[in-house]
Amino acid sequence: MTNKITAPETKAVTGNSEDVANAFDEFMIAFESFRETNDERLAQVETRVGADVVTIEKMNRINTALDEQKILMDRMILKNQRPSFSKDNGQGNIQTMAMVEHKNAFNNYIRSGKENDLRSFEEKAMSYTSDPDGGYLVPDETASEIGRRLAQISPIRSVAGIRVVSSAMYKKPFAITGPSTGWVAETAVRPQTAAPALSELQFPTMELYAMPAATSSLLEDSAINIDQWIAEEVEIAFAEQESAAFINGDGVNQPKGILTNTVVDEGSWAWGALGYVPTGADGDFATSDASDTLVDTIYSLKAGYRQNANWLMNRRTQADIRKLKDADGNYLWQAPSVAGEKAMLMGFPVLEAEDMPDVASDSLSVAFGDFNRGYLVVDRAGVRVLRDPFSAKPYVLFYTTKRVGGGVQDFDAIKLVKFGTA
Repeated sequence: MTNKITAPETKAVTGNSEDVANAFDEFMIAFESFRETNDERLAQVETRVGADVVTIEKMNRINTALDEQKILMDRMILKNQRPSFSKDNGQGNIQTMAMVEHKNAFNNYIRSGKENDLRSFEEKAMSYTSDPDGGYLVPDETASEIGRRLAQISPIRSVAGIRVVSSAMYKKPFAITGPSTGWVAETAVRPQTAAPALSELQFPTMELYAMPAATSSLLEDSAINIDQWIAEEVEIAFAEQESAAFINGDGVNQPKGILTNTVVDEGSWAWGALGYVPTGADGDFATSDASDTLVDTIYSLKAGYRQNANWLMNRRTQADIRKLKDADGNYLWQAPSVAGEKAMLMGFPVLEAEDMPDVASDSLSVAFGDFNRGYLVVDRAGVRVLRDPFSAKPYVLFYTTKRVGGGVQDFDAIKLVKFGTA
């Protein structure tokens, strides 16, 4: 008795595990029928009568069906082994096929200058920030890595509020005067409240650039991770320029820094200016009860801001403060308890920013506040790279740009220490 073998049924090649298993079962059934028929043919040959024509035809049909079944199964297995439209990159991040395509095209552009694939990808993706004359967007993973590294290096960025926008300007409305409120009895008529008066803060994004150089041998080395190399090369340059601008930027072609805002004595503070607490001595802390200035600065900040407050100063100012003691003889500055943590000053973390000024006459050398609510960093989505193999032969330059803005968004969240008498 032999099995009836027919050609495999035509079906969609889905490649899922169940279909592959079924195809394999059908293949094995066909193969078993092939073996039985072949055994029959061999037995006929051994009788010296010769193989029956019907048996030979049957075997040929089974053989053909077996080949077709094997082809179908191979297609299913191949389909199952192809990368799906989303996959894990091993770091818990899902990569779409578009992301993989972008990364491969970017890699070819950086290594060899082949831009057709990258140009085609950006045209297909209709990227709002692509600009072939000014460079090409780096893959999202690389842009995210650059942002992560900047947050680790830049002291202000590590604690400031951050917004990512797709336009050149971020506008934030705020209420100058809130709506009128009051107490009222349960059944009394509710008077109409006054509408709030609104104003608007604007944060334009400015172009920040770095220009790392590479040798041809580095670009030809397939072991070099180009994405990582780009991120590492630009992170320090970006962080140094950002840190300087976030503190002392004048707002012209760069973010507006904390210290370039109008400052007034805390007793005369009004919205639109930063309040300061004077030390009472010109270019120094007061000779007696120096810690009182720091205490006054802490409590000039409202309780809601103090919960997330940090000190901001450079290392030389920190060295001066490190020498101060309270009335009981305890040092105000405390070293970190474990590696990687921040030093503490009167119970609040200390951020070290080299762009803060040294202690001098009327200098604003110390800032204190909730910088997450007080200062806003605006990043325009996308980092661009333009490959330049001509300007510095034999080196290849990579003109890397990102657009960044920033400014104070809550003038009540940051206070300053002024080393002066008033």
